[in-house]
Amino acid sequence: MASIKQFQVTFDCAEPERVARFWCEVLGYVVPSPPKGFDTWDDYNRSLPPADRDAWFACADPSGVGPRLFFQRVPEGKTVKNRLHLGVRVGTGLVGEERLAVLEAECARLVALGAVRLRLLLADEDNESCLVMQDVEGNEFCLD
Repeated sequence: MASIKQFQVTFDCAEPERVARFWCEVLGYVVPSPPKGFDTWDDYNRSLPPADRDAWFACADPSGVGPRLFFQRVPEGKTVKNRLHLGVRVGTGLVGEERLAVLEAECARLVALGAVRLRLLLADEDNESCLVMQDVEGNEFCLD
C-alpha cells in the first residue's frame, strides 16, 4: 500500500521573494520564520555569498494542510505557456451570476496586487465559469 507523501510546488522565477509574497496574499499563506540564529530573512540573506542572495523564497499554509510553495531564481525568463498551473478555488459550489460575481470580486483584489486578467471562460455543459489570470511574473493560474 502506497503512503501519502507531502509535496511542495516549485516556481521558477526572476524575483523569488516578490512572487512568494504575491502568492501569500492570494492564498492566505505565510512566510516561515527565518533559519535558526537569524532574526529576519534579510539577516539570513546578508549572511550568504553574493551569488546566493535572493536565490529562493518560500511560503506555507498556516494550517499545515496545503503544500509549501517554493520559489527559485532562474536565469531565463518565461517564454511559453505553463505546463502546470494553480487553480484558486474561490467559486466552489456556486453557479451562474453568483459564481461570476465572486470570480470578478477576487479578480479585482488580485489585479490590485499585480495580477493580470487574461480571459473569462464561461460555463459550458462540462465546466463552470473560470477566469484565467497571470501572477506578477506572468505565470498563468485560474480562478474557479
